[in-house]
Amino acid sequence: MPDLSKSDISPKSIPPRGSHIVILTGAGISKESGLDTFRDADGIWSRVRWQDVATPEAFARDPDKVHAFYNMRRARNKSLDLQPNAAHVALARLEASWPGQVLIITQNVDTLHERAGTKNLLHMHGLHAQARCNHCGHVVEWSGDMSMQDICEGCSQPGGMRPNVVWFGETPMYLDKISDALRDCDLFVSIGTSGNVYPAAGFVQVAQRHGCHTAELNLEPSAGASLFAEAHYGPATVTVPAYVDALLKAI
Repeated sequence: MPDLSKSDISPKSIPPRGSHIVILTGAGISKESGLDTFRDADGIWSRVRWQDVATPEAFARDPDKVHAFYNMRRARNKSLDLQPNAAHVALARLEASWPGQVLIITQNVDTLHERAGTKNLLHMHGLHAQARCNHCGHVVEWSGDMSMQDICEGCSQPGGMRPNVVWFGETPMYLDKISDALRDCDLFVSIGTSGNVYPAAGFVQVAQRHGCHTAELNLEPSAGASLFAEAHYGPATVTVPAYVDALLKAI
């Protein structure tokens, strides 16, 4: 892979002032902050069967095992003292400086985007740092261990608290808002995604159908790379700041 520098990033299309930009981010953007990915060769699903810990059926069958997995993930992430990287910071800067709307849609369940300063943000796969009650749907912030003994603050019932993340077989969050945003945007950028996870992998086609310019920023071509009008490959901490610089310099 070639060594990229800022001079290598030259967007093929700059949206006009006041236009809408939608950005999808995946595990690749947080990997450079030290977070494990799920689908890489050495990712989490190479070590743990997702069927055992990341489905509603798994939770119904063995909730203690599911809780143990997510308790381990929370504890590990906390021990690493993870910080937003240059790519997260660049996207927050784009949102603050672009003379139009910038929406970040993330598949990641960490809080690195908001810690970098992003405000207009949709976590389509939920958040590790939240719990949701299976009985009443009440959502609360959660930082420690979770168990079947926890009592919901909303309905006062035990046994229903679970991580507020989207498991396999469940519908991602905010799909109506995302669909509206993709119809209205002028530029759609996908960053650090594998292109294997739907419905997110199909967002580029939705945006294109509505006349939107599309770009992929990734470490290497994704499964859907051929669908994008342009692409820039390299570490997110290099490509994303450079791409944002080019956009802002053009306004």
